[in-house]
Amino acid sequence: MSSLQLQSIRVPTAAVGPDNPLPPLVKAGDTYIDDPKIDDPDLLARVRYGHLSTTLPYLMQDGYIRERSEQDLPVAVLENDVLRATFLLGLGGRLWSLIHKPTGRELLFRNSIIQPTNLALRGAWFAGGVEWNLGTKGHTTLTCEPLHAVEVRADDGSPVLRLYEYERTRELVYSIDFSLPDGSDVLLAAVRVTNPTPAPVPLYWWTNIAVPESADVRVIAPATQAFHYGYPSGLHVVPVPEHDGRDLSYGATSPHAGDWFFDCRTASRPWIAALDDHGCGLVHVSTRRLIGRKLFVWGDGVGGRNWQRFLCGTDERYLEIQGGAATTQFEHEQLGPRSATTWVEAFGLADVDPSLAHGAWSDAVDATNSVADRVAPTALLEAELLASAARADRAPHRMLHRGSGWGALEEHRRSRSGEPPLTTPGIPFTPDQLDAEQSPWVALVDSGRLPAADPADSPRSYVVGASWVERLEQAPDGWETWLHRGIARWHASDAEGAYAAMLHSVRALPTAWAHRNLGTMDRAAGRSAAAVEHYRSAIALKPGLRPLVIEALIVLLEAGLADEALALIGQLSDEHRTSGRIRMIEIRAALAAGDLDRAGALLDTDLVVADLREGEESLSALWADYHAQRGTNPMPAVPPHLDFEMS
Repeated sequence: MSSLQLQSIRVPTAAVGPDNPLPPLVKAGDTYIDDPKIDDPDLLARVRYGHLSTTLPYLMQDGYIRERSEQDLPVAVLENDVLRATFLLGLGGRLWSLIHKPTGRELLFRNSIIQPTNLALRGAWFAGGVEWNLGTKGHTTLTCEPLHAVEVRADDGSPVLRLYEYERTRELVYSIDFSLPDGSDVLLAAVRVTNPTPAPVPLYWWTNIAVPESADVRVIAPATQAFHYGYPSGLHVVPVPEHDGRDLSYGATSPHAGDWFFDCRTASRPWIAALDDHGCGLVHVSTRRLIGRKLFVWGDGVGGRNWQRFLCGTDERYLEIQGGAATTQFEHEQLGPRSATTWVEAFGLADVDPSLAHGAWSDAVDATNSVADRVAPTALLEAELLASAARADRAPHRMLHRGSGWGALEEHRRSRSGEPPLTTPGIPFTPDQLDAEQSPWVALVDSGRLPAADPADSPRSYVVGASWVERLEQAPDGWETWLHRGIARWHASDAEGAYAAMLHSVRALPTAWAHRNLGTMDRAAGRSAAAVEHYRSAIALKPGLRPLVIEALIVLLEAGLADEALALIGQLSDEHRTSGRIRMIEIRAALAAGDLDRAGALLDTDLVVADLREGEESLSALWADYHAQRGTNPMPAVPPHLDFEMS
């Protein structure tokens, strides 16, 4: 019999930490491409559609450090006689482990630690397991957030684990029904994404699967070409599997980090597998709606190996196989107004004749396809698609875990506005889910005004979107109302109106928050001197806030005020001054001020930047700049602990 239980697991974990209180007016780490070398008008149209310029209304998650402690994490365990699946309910519903019970084999890369690092849309991300990415290119806004979890009963009485949430950048509801029928060789995941709004919405989804990497692991998909994205080279078509003198299906041989999006559009069904030297490993199969398949590797260079150690804490290595709603991750589909899209994914053990799995590509594809058909036949997936639709509105048998209160807030707003409800019997967003983050917005809906706030405290949350703009514009004036109007207008691409609102907020009551927002807007518009003045005012009002100090230092350096930046660093507490990011900025400031001895002494320390961004080459660039100013010839190699280059 299949079963569903709540348990906990103990994992060395670095806490995500508090949200950054400064609203992200500019999206960090944008890797959209302007000129893909692709002769496919439809694909190019999807590449140019749906970009997000900011992750508002979400705040960034960059308060983590690199010190870990043993933590008990809540999990749901779903199992039958073949598979045991473990889900991290407090961390995006990540499928953390999938064990094939007859062999005892772990089918995923189960990281030995949870170490947030700056790889997601909101910053914090950790490696391992299977992640469910909705929204836009990048790791989802919800990857380090709790999800709602309930148990639903299938027609035969067996348990179904349903995870669901309301994603605020796109205003979408999504749910995943996980089931393990008796005797099933695969974990079934029925995904439903619903657009409850009266307008079409860009749709992006990628299921991100980490599996162990070794020299003998081969990644196989039903394709003869792929769209390759290399960090210096953009997106272009390459043959599969032989390209550039090597077999790209063996990810461990890649010298650099890269993405290969297998073109599965002409395949009979989409799937991808990662198989070891015995022909065993994970196979991921889906219905055709999830057409994309991808291989990602960190590469065998020093930078790639450093990234793996940064994320895993050891020399363990992993690669990623993925499934997406489009052929590449640079595309957005369109989800129509008040409509839903659904598909089913299956995860299980593939056991392929190793002579075929590691033989000619066509033989490997045919043999793996046959195994995929055996363990996850099309009829099984289509039957699960119908079954999930039939139980979509089935009320939960029991509540297992609570996610955020944002869906409940949207339900409250809709009920007061006479709009169609967000909640359904199967996806309940209820008042008991509301908490302090939503309380000012409940007050705005109920009374038409924002409650008074302490100007010394940052706003705990923000709202954006047309339905909230209207309420904010009608609310009584006040410094906090003007500030929130400014954020909502900025999100709506009204830069002039946003700036005017922030000026009104400052005139009503000067706060660090409005001055910072004005400085950020000035910086985005190229008004360097004005940006500096506003950041000076913000720092004077809130001198000990590290995220604000970091932004102010960057603005000062961009304005050529290195000495002022160094003076500001000198005023910081030891805790702030010794943080890796500020240390790195101090090196940059020292180089700009011509203080090579200071820069060299800092470079000679064991510098660790906890929030180093994927693709960021700041550390190696500082090393090169320092030695260029020193006139070192030949320039010494970048020390391994500073080398995170991905190309």
